[in-house]
Amino acid sequence: MMRRERFAAIDIGSNTFRFLAAERSRPGEPLPWRTIYYRHHIVRLADRLGETGRLHGSAISRSVDALRNFRFLISHYRVPLTNYRAVATAAVRMAENADYFCEWIEETCGIQIDVISGDEEARLSLLGCCAALDASCSEDMLLIDIGGGSTEFIRARQGRYEQSMSCPLGVVGLTEEYLRNDPPATDYPAMLDACQSHLDAVEASWQGRPAPAHLIGTAGTITTLAATMLDLHPYDANVINNTRMSWADFVALRDHLLSLRHRQRQCIRTIEVKRADLIIAGLAITEAAWQHWGYDELVVVDAGLLEGVWLDLAHAS
Repeated sequence: MMRRERFAAIDIGSNTFRFLAAERSRPGEPLPWRTIYYRHHIVRLADRLGETGRLHGSAISRSVDALRNFRFLISHYRVPLTNYRAVATAAVRMAENADYFCEWIEETCGIQIDVISGDEEARLSLLGCCAALDASCSEDMLLIDIGGGSTEFIRARQGRYEQSMSCPLGVVGLTEEYLRNDPPATDYPAMLDACQSHLDAVEASWQGRPAPAHLIGTAGTITTLAATMLDLHPYDANVINNTRMSWADFVALRDHLLSLRHRQRQCIRTIEVKRADLIIAGLAITEAAWQHWGYDELVVVDAGLLEGVWLDLAHAS
């Protein structure tokens, strides 16, 4: 039997780098891709970016380690070099030394990076999300995609992009600026307050239109919260997709996490050790958006930018 054509996508996020090698699915399969291999590394590329405006040497070194691994995976899983795309988001968009970073990655890892705009990030995130989202939710939706350096707020109807805003509100920057105490409960109100001006700007961009009917969340913060709510270990994206989290579920989880010390959060089996501090900022961004527009529930999807990049690439070939 002839092997189906393979494609690889790389998401160089401000906190997490993600890799997907996949082939087009066969008729009747639930998703448009069949995963060959998935991997991610928490790199924290945006570390100290808000303070200095630059990507720092230690973060660049961690990036090289992760992307060398991804370059190996491209070859190992026999993905043609014409069939991969690597995109970088907020941290690289904002960094003064972005050109140096991209050139150094190409020289040392053999990976060419596309630094995409906030609008392009939103389009691709929506494309990936809707491939896994229940169709009834995509009729009128607000997608929030919480990253390390930015959060995208994306309106869509019938799964089609309408409007988006990329806000410089990410879990790495929020953590560095506000997380001081352990347990972190006393830091949390300031984090919530820091979100409000961004949410006001998002709402102003809607020019008086009401909030969409459904609130959808994607990316590591929200999928981790859903996995923790479900005590889902080992992690299974198919279980996470279309999980519905009620406000009561969220409040119970929030209050529990805020009561724990950092080391205690690191011991929760559904929270990666390197995400144990960032999850507090992620809670704040999620709660602020949820409360601002008064939703009853959050629908969680483990598909976003990475999968959107893969779909865009595979459909163009």
